[in-house]
Amino acid sequence: MKKNFWATFLIALIAFSALFAGVGHFVLNKDSAASTEEEDNSEAEEVLKDKDEMIFLLMGVDDEYNTGGVKRLKEKRKKSEDKYITTGYRSDTMILCKYNFKTGEISMLSIPRDTKTNIRGRKNQEKITHAHSYGGPYLAMDAVRDLLKIDLKYYATVDYLAVKEIVDAIGGVEIDVPRNMYYKDIVAKPPLIINIKKGQQTLDGDKSIEYLRFRSYPEGDLGRIEAQQLFMKEFIKQTFKLKNFTIPKLYKMTKAYYDYVDTNIPMSVALKGIDSVKDIDFDNIKMVRLPGEGINTKPSYFIYDEEETKVLVEEMFSGFLLTE
Repeated sequence: MKKNFWATFLIALIAFSALFAGVGHFVLNKDSAASTEEEDNSEAEEVLKDKDEMIFLLMGVDDEYNTGGVKRLKEKRKKSEDKYITTGYRSDTMILCKYNFKTGEISMLSIPRDTKTNIRGRKNQEKITHAHSYGGPYLAMDAVRDLLKIDLKYYATVDYLAVKEIVDAIGGVEIDVPRNMYYKDIVAKPPLIINIKKGQQTLDGDKSIEYLRFRSYPEGDLGRIEAQQLFMKEFIKQTFKLKNFTIPKLYKMTKAYYDYVDTNIPMSVALKGIDSVKDIDFDNIKMVRLPGEGINTKPSYFIYDEEETKVLVEEMFSGFLLTE
């Protein structure tokens, strides 16, 4: 059981940051973001009644201008009585995740940030990444719910600084970088300089952030999604190695979790998956992206294929489809 405990907590930190959020309470003796939600355990149990799996929206935000990031977001949510809050942070990454509590199977659907769609309260269609800026995680969830016609109730928002801290804690991530990555923006505050060579190498925390921020792909945002999926797969697999099951490393990763992750996943839901962690096959995590293609307009958009999307969503998330 002890091994499953640590394994479960590591999944929280690396795979989707919040699936087992409540477990961390016993490591740092802090209340998790999930435990501060008004939704009680009985309601959470009702949500998962007769279900062996759950879905949630994983979002990455990049506080590249040092304005507070997820820490600031959590403070605003606690002070606000409204579900929607203006954050000013667009979601740099949006992934709909599914975890099967019985089998340990993980499925992830990447939603391009430039996807053109309806956002509640906006007159015209916009990029789905704007939803988080306009109304925070709940408006972002509603945008994905409306886009995919699914019953989505949970989210996890992760600041890229969490990735930096965790990567440094485990000694770096080995990855085969798909192309030379060079970008320079001295006007940015702070200045942004990305310089990573193509090929097999070990990225430290700073280089990992550069890798995730890089956008100059011939395929546009689709190339970036593929690169991020590659990184996430290696990040998950390597963080879970036995050599990282040490108290100092776990403490650093735990602190990164509480500093840089915001979620509404209740503890009772999180703890439901402990026994299935041992069954996770990290080499066979299903990762796909929303069907469609980018169009080179001003601004550029990703236009999703409605028919292909419907088929894919029915295949991946059949237990969560909304009825008309």
